[in-house]
Amino acid sequence: MPRFSVQTPRTIDEVVQALRTPGARLVAGGTDLLPNIKHRLEQPPVLVSLSRVRELGDVVVDEAAGVMRIGARVTLTAISEHAQVRERFPSLARAAGVVASPLIRNMGTLGGNVNLDTRCRYVNQTAFWREALGGGCIKSEGSVCHVVPGGRNCVAAMSSDCVPVLISLGASIVLVGSQGRRELPLEDYYLADGVRHTTRLDDELTTELVVPLPRGPRRSHYAKWTVRGSIDFPLVSVALRFDLEQDHVSAPVSEAHVVVGVLGSKPRRVTRLDDVVGKALDDPSLATAVAERVHQQCKPLENVPYEAPYRRTMLRVHARRAIEVMVAAG
Repeated sequence: MPRFSVQTPRTIDEVVQALRTPGARLVAGGTDLLPNIKHRLEQPPVLVSLSRVRELGDVVVDEAAGVMRIGARVTLTAISEHAQVRERFPSLARAAGVVASPLIRNMGTLGGNVNLDTRCRYVNQTAFWREALGGGCIKSEGSVCHVVPGGRNCVAAMSSDCVPVLISLGASIVLVGSQGRRELPLEDYYLADGVRHTTRLDDELTTELVVPLPRGPRRSHYAKWTVRGSIDFPLVSVALRFDLEQDHVSAPVSEAHVVVGVLGSKPRRVTRLDDVVGKALDDPSLATAVAERVHQQCKPLENVPYEAPYRRTMLRVHARRAIEVMVAAG
């Protein structure tokens, strides 16, 4: 690995100060950053560890404000097993619980998953492999895109499991930097640029995710397709949330939110779901309508393994299956 130094601040203010070093990078679990360093995709002079910043490690239900606050350093395992998360946000608990493997979930954090770097089949390779390809690409050492010939923008894919779910739940992200604290909808945090796919400033860190508590009956689910049952990043993913007028699956839907991942550098919200509102969740026509909207609006690129047309078909399949799981659960 390239040589680097490590700083271990104890407070958020000390983290912000450490991030003022040009090229400094945050590290919590390190499950995404360290492999990239080994592949020479990143060569930061200093890593700023969050391991001693205790104020980032809590899950708090704020009933007065109507939100749940999840610290950025909370591990994916802790989220998947947390009783309040499982009760109020089962799709988030599921998403956190299907990331990679138990060892990685024990190390990986929610903040890391939210800030997961984009991936591409032409980038996430060894330096030797990229050199043999002919000088890398827009995201690494070169200036061409091997996914979209002639393309000027990087289309590496955002492969986070938790992000589509958090967006479907209306979550916000809180960042702190030298310019102060800011909070914005998580959906607005991402950019259509695989090289720099978030609006995070260089000296900012994610401190927490704020998720609005359900105000009524709801059903939600997260589905992803991978080749293997563990370890793999998703090749397509879909998060679904249906707010209901009553607490059973035969009740009319009052709101529908569907967010798809692993298309480009930001998740895609599926639109034109107005005809779903008013239908019962267990109405077969609802599942058909949602699956067709997902298939129509989402067109994967050849940026991750497996052919894009097949991944598009899998989106339709898994959107329908996710609704069937919610209906079967009652």
